[in-house]
Amino acid sequence: MTQPSWQPWQGSGVPQPWQGGQAPQQWQGGSSMLASHADRERAVDVLRAGFGEGRLEQVEFDQRIGQAYAARTVGELALLVADLPLGPLPHPAPVTPVPRTFQAAPRPRTNGKAVGAAVCGLLCLPTFGLMGLPAVVLGHAARSEMRRSGEAGDGLALTGLVLGWLSVGGWALVLTLLLIVGLAAG
Repeated sequence: MTQPSWQPWQGSGVPQPWQGGQAPQQWQGGSSMLASHADRERAVDVLRAGFGEGRLEQVEFDQRIGQAYAARTVGELALLVADLPLGPLPHPAPVTPVPRTFQAAPRPRTNGKAVGAAVCGLLCLPTFGLMGLPAVVLGHAARSEMRRSGEAGDGLALTGLVLGWLSVGGWALVLTLLLIVGLAAG
């Protein structure tokens, strides 16, 4: 099969590297920089893509591959692939949203009053129960807000309520005992 006349090496009279002729020392429009292994592999990839698309025949492809591996300069490699497209263009991956099934569910915000109830409940021990009443009030307020708004923190509010009620119950027991002792003594 003859090559179409539009190809750059047709009729130029200059022997091309893949045609088995003497390769020029430097490509006229390119670089005389020495080619690396990666440069040669990129040129071979372009040649393979051109062969796969039917732009090269088997014999010409084999000649160009041999010349690509034997090329010393980047200019010689550029001449080997000058009449070919740069290979298949990568198609950008379509952006597909992640299904809701695999997305992490957003965590609800923790209610501030529930945190306050837990802190007051824990402070009941070092303050001898003085923080029990604020823990109970904050715990009940937090649980009613969480039912309406769907916020998180029910465990914190419950902790504050339990510790607060234990503190209030302890103080009620102490005051009752003091009252009984006061009435019995006096």
